[in-house]
Amino acid sequence: MVLFVLCIKAELDGVESLSLLKNTNLCFSVRNPLSDYETREKIVFNPSETLEQDEGDREPPHHFAVRWEGQKKFSTLIVLDEDGAKSAFKKMKKKGGKKKGGGEGDVPRDMTADDSGEYVPVLAMECRGVEPYEFYPLGNEFKVTSSGGAVFEEDVDLSEGDWGDYDEENDEAVGVNEFESKIIAV
Repeated sequence: MVLFVLCIKAELDGVESLSLLKNTNLCFSVRNPLSDYETREKIVFNPSETLEQDEGDREPPHHFAVRWEGQKKFSTLIVLDEDGAKSAFKKMKKKGGKKKGGGEGDVPRDMTADDSGEYVPVLAMECRGVEPYEFYPLGNEFKVTSSGGAVFEEDVDLSEGDWGDYDEENDEAVGVNEFESKIIAV
């Protein structure tokens, strides 16, 4: 099992927090860690739904599965909830796992105004035989809370790298600019 973390970075303007929604479709490209040419581009799954399994399956519930060429078993990806991520990070620390600098190897959380311009972990994935290497925003995966407390959950589309709106209650522009993501192995 390898733990991968999706980290995001953006310049926040009038934004208190940027959060990854738990019940939305996410799009990743994955590859076989044992082969350079076996990939699956832009797979989509919902972290709040696990795949149906046959009775007697020994695999834990998972969000994505692929059987690579020549393999007998499925390779799986499991999105960890908050408790699962904390537990996995605790186990990694005990085993002396790699610790990334700058908070990237920390437990996933919301990005805040203080994090503007820094990579922040937002999603942890436990992977067996599969390696996520690219994240593609589809639109509507993120929730933005303005400095004034207004919440924007619909039409927060970061697929072009920028998003903006207007907080009428507090008479201020809000924006997420220069959005970037990366996936790190912890």
